[in-house]
Amino acid sequence: MVDASSRAIVSNQPSLHDKLDDIVTKHLNAEFKKPIAAHTQRAFDEVNDKVQQANGPIILDSCCGVGESTANLAKVHPDALIIGVDKSAHRLHKHDVQYRQDEGGEYLLVQADLNDFWRLAKQAQWQPSHHYLLYPNPWPKAKHIQRRWHGAAIFPTIVALGGRLELRSNWHIYVREFARALQLAGHPTAVEPYHSDSAITPFERKYWASGQSSYRLVVDL
Repeated sequence: MVDASSRAIVSNQPSLHDKLDDIVTKHLNAEFKKPIAAHTQRAFDEVNDKVQQANGPIILDSCCGVGESTANLAKVHPDALIIGVDKSAHRLHKHDVQYRQDEGGEYLLVQADLNDFWRLAKQAQWQPSHHYLLYPNPWPKAKHIQRRWHGAAIFPTIVALGGRLELRSNWHIYVREFARALQLAGHPTAVEPYHSDSAITPFERKYWASGQSSYRLVVDL
């Protein structure tokens, strides 16, 4: 039975954040120098060995949660190595119990801080064919704008990683803000409603069961 109790996002922000352009422009013109955490370096090194040995495309599933989306993407892209990354060990540990898929495809799940992992991937010259950001934490309070990926110092690295980026969220403003940030970075793209016959993440399934809509953008970087 699908949980249909998900509440819609409530925010004190009625439209795009009034400081969005200033924040994104500042980050596009600055270097992110935060030190890399040792645990993420170790996790990246282990995964990077497998990436260097891979013969097919590399696909990133960032903020993968319990990894259900990662397993589903492996079925959609059977020739690729899918790498799901999430900072929560608690969520990732649920994967084998509830969410593992067995119908083909190859994927890895990694516990890491994406602020570090993405920079390490760029330094290692990864060239993902696709990059999925499915239902990241929206941080809907206006004061938390810089906790959203498009408002964070790491945003230029997301763009620099390249590939076909697909973002989905149940908060329209989040996707519109991300699209505006991409426009400022030289990659204008459209925002569109999104629905499918089958949800590929637990959040997506729960939102749709609750009658909420999803929105997405897809852009070739």
